[in-house]
Amino acid sequence: MEYFNAFWVGGAICAACQVLIDKTKLTPARILVSLVVLGVFLQGIGVYQPVVDYAGAGATVPLLGFGYSLAKGVAKAVAESGLLGVFTGGVTGAAGGIAAAIVFGCLFALLAKPRSKS
Repeated sequence: MEYFNAFWVGGAICAACQVLIDKTKLTPARILVSLVVLGVFLQGIGVYQPVVDYAGAGATVPLLGFGYSLAKGVAKAVAESGLLGVFTGGVTGAAGGIAAAIVFGCLFALLAKPRSKS
């Protein structure tokens, strides 16, 4: 059942984003940034944690989950370090995702064969 919940919640998030791309004049970049900000906001008011508990990776893998990770990291760092945690917590909380994006981006850049213009 965990896989099914992850699948339908993650799919619903992706489907909603696809509708935004298709039906609005918002650029994909604005939609992506909006998702991260929405994830931070929803975690900040305590709404997103129950979604993560229910859907697992279906809620943490999309960009809403990146915002969730940032907010969770900031909250933890503020509790431990005070005001300085506002500046360091987000990066610490999302370090795994950031590192994976950099490593896989470099790997695929090395492996990809660019098309030649004809």
